[in-house]
Amino acid sequence: QVRLVESGGGLVQAGGSLRLSCTTSGRRFSQSAVGWFRQTPGKETEREIVAAISFSGDRSEYADSVKGRFTISRDNAKNTVYLQMNNLKPEDTALYYCAAQYTLMETWYSLDRNHYADWGQGTQVTVSS
Repeated sequence: QVRLVESGGGLVQAGGSLRLSCTTSGRRFSQSAVGWFRQTPGKETEREIVAAISFSGDRSEYADSVKGRFTISRDNAKNTVYLQMNNLKPEDTALYYCAAQYTLMETWYSLDRNHYADWGQGTQVTVSS
């Protein structure tokens, strides 16, 4: 199992920006699709998709709630996937997790959390109004 580490969370005012990073020492990360998910207070049993990216980096998809504000990208040479979050809103407040799934298909990714085997511990993002 691959251990993922998220960083970059924090407290920001509405309209501000943060960049989250997801990294690992695992060798297969560069051949893994990665998804960012978030879990909001009071909904501990739900982790909703934010964005996902294929291991080639050529394909990605976003939740409707973040389209136009968030950008997912990756640097396979650094074993890191990023989530750039702009124009943050109070409703973006959540614990953000990255998840990875090794795959042989360079264009594959999933929006379903059940399709990801490896998870990080999460990084907290709090947006004040």
